Amino acid sequence: MTTYSPHTRAVDAPEVAAYWAERRRYLERVRRVPEIRQRFWREVAIYLLRRLLWSFGFFPIFIAFWIPFVLSSFNPVVMATDLIPLLQDFVDSNPEVQATTISTLSIAWASIGFIFLVFDFVLTPFRSPYEYEADVYMRSWEQLNVDQLPDKM
Repeated sequence: MTTYSPHTRAVDAPEVAAYWAERRRYLERVRRVPEIRQRFWREVAIYLLRRLLWSFGFFPIFIAFWIPFVLSSFNPVVMATDLIPLLQDFVDSNPEVQATTISTLSIAWASIGFIFLVFDFVLTPFRSPYEYEADVYMRSWEQLNVDQLPDKM
Protein backbone atom coordinates (compact mmCIF):
# COMPACT_ATOMS: atom_id res chain seq x y z
CA MET A 1 0.00 0.00 0.00
CA THR A 2 1.40 3.35 -1.04
CA THR A 3 0.65 6.50 0.89
CA TYR A 4 0.87 9.90 -0.67
CA SER A 5 1.22 13.16 1.17
CA PRO A 6 -1.16 15.92 0.16
CA HIS A 7 1.71 17.86 -1.44
CA THR A 8 2.84 15.16 -3.89
CA ARG A 9 1.28 13.61 -6.92
CA ALA A 10 2.09 10.55 -9.00
CA VAL A 11 4.95 10.95 -11.45
CA ASP A 12 3.74 10.71 -15.01
CA ALA A 13 6.05 8.97 -17.46
CA PRO A 14 5.77 11.70 -20.14
CA GLU A 15 6.98 14.37 -17.70
CA VAL A 16 10.02 12.30 -16.70
CA ALA A 17 10.67 11.35 -20.31
CA ALA A 18 10.55 15.02 -21.31
CA TYR A 19 13.19 15.87 -18.70
CA TRP A 20 15.57 13.11 -19.80
CA ALA A 21 14.96 13.78 -23.49
CA GLU A 22 15.82 17.45 -22.98
CA ARG A 23 18.92 16.50 -20.98
CA ARG A 24 20.04 14.12 -23.74
CA ARG A 25 19.47 16.80 -26.41
CA TYR A 26 21.42 19.35 -24.38
CA LEU A 27 24.32 16.94 -23.83
CA GLU A 28 24.46 16.25 -27.58
CA ARG A 29 24.60 20.00 -28.26
CA VAL A 30 27.16 20.80 -25.55
CA ARG A 31 29.51 17.99 -26.65
CA ARG A 32 30.04 19.89 -29.90
CA VAL A 33 31.29 23.03 -28.13
CA PRO A 34 35.09 23.15 -28.56
CA GLU A 35 35.76 25.07 -25.33
CA ILE A 36 33.92 22.52 -23.22
CA ARG A 37 35.56 19.63 -25.09
CA GLN A 38 38.96 21.17 -24.39
CA ARG A 39 38.01 21.68 -20.72
CA PHE A 40 36.85 18.05 -20.58
CA TRP A 41 40.22 16.69 -21.77
CA ARG A 42 42.13 19.06 -19.49
CA GLU A 43 40.05 17.95 -16.49
CA VAL A 44 40.52 14.27 -17.44
CA ALA A 45 44.31 14.79 -17.54
CA ILE A 46 44.32 16.67 -14.22
CA TYR A 47 42.09 14.03 -12.61
CA LEU A 48 44.31 11.15 -13.76
CA LEU A 49 47.51 12.96 -12.80
CA ARG A 50 46.15 13.76 -9.35
CA ARG A 51 45.00 10.18 -8.77
CA LEU A 52 48.38 8.78 -9.94
CA LEU A 53 50.40 11.20 -7.83
CA TRP A 54 48.36 10.48 -4.72
CA SER A 55 48.37 6.73 -5.23
CA PHE A 56 51.97 6.19 -6.33
CA GLY A 57 53.59 9.26 -4.79
CA PHE A 58 52.09 10.21 -1.49
CA PHE A 59 50.67 6.99 -0.03
CA PRO A 60 53.64 4.62 -0.57
CA ILE A 61 56.11 7.24 0.68
CA PHE A 62 53.88 8.04 3.65
CA ILE A 63 53.55 4.36 4.56
CA ALA A 64 57.28 3.71 4.03
CA PHE A 65 58.20 6.44 6.51
CA TRP A 66 55.21 6.32 8.85
CA ILE A 67 55.37 2.63 9.78
CA PRO A 68 59.06 2.73 10.80
CA PHE A 69 58.42 6.01 12.60
CA VAL A 70 55.57 4.44 14.59
CA LEU A 71 57.63 1.32 15.30
CA SER A 72 60.42 3.51 16.66
CA SER A 73 57.94 5.16 19.06
CA PHE A 74 58.11 8.46 17.14
CA ASN A 75 61.80 8.81 17.96
CA PRO A 76 63.88 9.61 14.86
CA VAL A 77 67.12 8.63 16.63
CA VAL A 78 65.80 5.14 17.31
CA MET A 79 64.56 4.92 13.71
CA ALA A 80 67.96 5.93 12.34
CA THR A 81 69.71 3.53 14.70
CA ASP A 82 67.52 0.68 13.43
CA LEU A 83 67.79 1.59 9.74
CA ILE A 84 71.53 2.34 9.46
CA PRO A 85 72.58 -1.31 9.94
CA LEU A 86 69.96 -2.41 7.39
CA LEU A 87 71.28 0.10 4.86
CA GLN A 88 74.87 -0.93 5.59
CA ASP A 89 73.97 -4.60 5.06
CA PHE A 90 72.33 -3.66 1.74
CA VAL A 91 75.44 -1.79 0.57
CA ASP A 92 77.76 -4.63 1.65
CA SER A 93 75.66 -7.38 0.03
CA ASN A 94 76.35 -8.90 -3.38
CA PRO A 95 74.58 -7.57 -6.52
CA GLU A 96 72.03 -10.42 -6.63
CA VAL A 97 70.81 -9.64 -3.11
CA GLN A 98 70.69 -5.93 -3.94
CA ALA A 99 68.69 -6.62 -7.11
CA THR A 100 66.28 -8.84 -5.18
CA THR A 101 65.84 -6.18 -2.50
CA ILE A 102 65.21 -3.44 -5.07
CA SER A 103 62.80 -5.71 -6.95
CA THR A 104 60.91 -6.49 -3.74
CA LEU A 105 60.68 -2.79 -2.84
CA SER A 106 59.47 -1.97 -6.37
CA ILE A 107 56.78 -4.65 -6.21
CA ALA A 108 55.70 -3.37 -2.77
CA TRP A 109 55.59 0.21 -4.08
CA ALA A 110 53.54 -0.80 -7.13
CA SER A 111 51.12 -2.97 -5.14
CA ILE A 112 50.48 -0.24 -2.57
CA GLY A 113 50.07 2.28 -5.39
CA PHE A 114 47.61 0.13 -7.33
CA ILE A 115 45.55 -0.66 -4.23
CA PHE A 116 45.26 3.03 -3.41
CA LEU A 117 44.61 3.85 -7.08
CA VAL A 118 41.63 1.49 -7.23
CA PHE A 119 40.19 2.85 -3.99
CA ASP A 120 40.89 6.41 -5.14
CA PHE A 121 38.98 5.86 -8.40
CA VAL A 122 36.06 4.38 -6.47
CA LEU A 123 35.99 7.04 -3.75
CA THR A 124 36.56 10.05 -6.01
CA PRO A 125 34.93 9.41 -9.38
CA PHE A 126 35.50 11.75 -12.29
CA ARG A 127 32.98 14.56 -12.61
CA SER A 128 32.55 15.44 -16.26
CA PRO A 129 32.19 19.10 -17.21
CA TYR A 130 29.48 17.97 -19.63
CA GLU A 131 27.44 16.59 -16.76
CA TYR A 132 28.03 19.77 -14.74
CA GLU A 133 26.84 21.93 -17.65
CA ALA A 134 23.81 19.67 -18.11
CA ASP A 135 22.96 19.89 -14.40
CA VAL A 136 23.08 23.68 -14.49
CA TYR A 137 21.01 23.80 -17.67
CA MET A 138 18.44 21.34 -16.35
CA ARG A 139 17.97 23.34 -13.13
CA SER A 140 17.07 26.38 -15.20
CA TRP A 141 14.96 24.21 -17.51
CA GLU A 142 13.06 22.89 -14.47
CA GLN A 143 12.39 26.46 -13.33
CA LEU A 144 11.01 27.38 -16.74
CA ASN A 145 8.93 24.20 -16.99
CA VAL A 146 7.90 23.88 -13.35
CA ASP A 147 4.25 23.44 -14.30
CA GLN A 148 5.10 20.44 -16.49
CA LEU A 149 7.25 18.56 -13.94
CA PRO A 150 6.09 16.44 -11.01
CA ASP A 151 6.38 17.76 -7.48
CA LYS A 152 9.61 16.87 -5.71
CA MET A 153 9.30 14.32 -2.95
